[in-house]
Amino acid sequence: MNSTRDAEDGDGEDGDRQDTAGFAARARTWIEANLRRVDPSVYEGAFRTDLTEEEELAEVAQERQLQKRLHDAGFAGICVPRCYGGQGLTPAHQRAFNEALNGHEFPARIQSPTMAPCLAVLLEFGTEEQKRTHVPPILRGEELWMQLLSEPGGGSDVAGVLTSAARDGDQWVLNGSKIWTTGAWWSDWALCLARTNWDVPKHRGLTVFILPLRQPGLEIHRIEMLNGSKEFCQEFLTDVVVPDSDRIGDIDEGWTVGVRWMFHERMLYESPLVTFPAGLSRSFASSSYTNLARAAGRQEDPSAQELVGEARMLDVVNERLHERMSRGIAAGLVNDQAAAIPRLFKGVAAVRLRTIAFELAGMTGGAWTPDDGPLCDCGVDFLMRQTGSIGGGTTEMARNVISERVLGMPRERSADRDIPFRQVRRGPSAGRRHG
Repeated sequence: MNSTRDAEDGDGEDGDRQDTAGFAARARTWIEANLRRVDPSVYEGAFRTDLTEEEELAEVAQERQLQKRLHDAGFAGICVPRCYGGQGLTPAHQRAFNEALNGHEFPARIQSPTMAPCLAVLLEFGTEEQKRTHVPPILRGEELWMQLLSEPGGGSDVAGVLTSAARDGDQWVLNGSKIWTTGAWWSDWALCLARTNWDVPKHRGLTVFILPLRQPGLEIHRIEMLNGSKEFCQEFLTDVVVPDSDRIGDIDEGWTVGVRWMFHERMLYESPLVTFPAGLSRSFASSSYTNLARAAGRQEDPSAQELVGEARMLDVVNERLHERMSRGIAAGLVNDQAAAIPRLFKGVAAVRLRTIAFELAGMTGGAWTPDDGPLCDCGVDFLMRQTGSIGGGTTEMARNVISERVLGMPRERSADRDIPFRQVRRGPSAGRRHG
């Protein structure tokens, strides 16, 4: 079984043959010749609803093709071992490509959660057959993956899974519901955490499966949020059949997989598996917030200047914190659970950044017209600001991880920790009892 560290280290021999500087020069030449320049602000916003359903599906198809072009040019799966269709290079090569990508289009929807955490989990825990079956089409943009993790009424209690998987010979039958799956309606495959044992404490009876999102018994319903976005989905699984060959890891050992799964989710944009313009976050506060102040006629207002400065400070700290944690974890100097530290800061900072934008917009944040330029949608983004504290694992989860697994503080008291999950009392919001 290959670990993710294999993916992070790449195939050393190939990395030695292709020096980082030469790779970066080749990347810059190819990017300039083949990728459109775009305004980085097109990737900002809180689940905005600029596109119709048909337009979004067209963009998804375009991003699949863009991922295929990266693959054919030798720039997909830069740190993925060559035996699975990657380039077998090092994180330094991926960082060099991300730097060269600044200011250009990239397949944004394919990075999260397809490349991280899903591809990372496959590389770390998947069987050889699973990796050879799924990794190459992922790198070509042919398979987009989602994570079926959260459940209705489950809140941040990831281990409190009620979706059940019952063994039936060489296959499993899944029943239950998952929720808050962004983009499931246009995706292909998913990682799914299910309960396979109800007679042990909740963390000990979980198993991870992979399953196609288009199959009998699996319904996907889109959820409309307050700004009109329908990107979040809820999935209903009714007697969904999964072969045992599509199980990830050992039976009832899904929490072992889950801990690493959530680590890869928290380290998303520091992952060596993700292609993401390195300067995207750096450029946003220094340019977009200045543009907001200018559009509001407040560029000379000292209070507005302070807000712009605060936004820039938050971005700089976020970037440096991610870099420091990434280096420390890679070098083994800090516990890999320290990934929760930048996750917590990013979530809190995202809320504040959208609040700053709203404050800069002034009255236009409450009512705007299409000709208000950068000020459009600041009010809606403000209403949606808490998404930054929920997606990718809640900030409450991050605080618990930091206190218990990084600082070594006493664990939070829990009434259901050491009793069989079948005996755990649940309210009506948890749905019917399985098992």
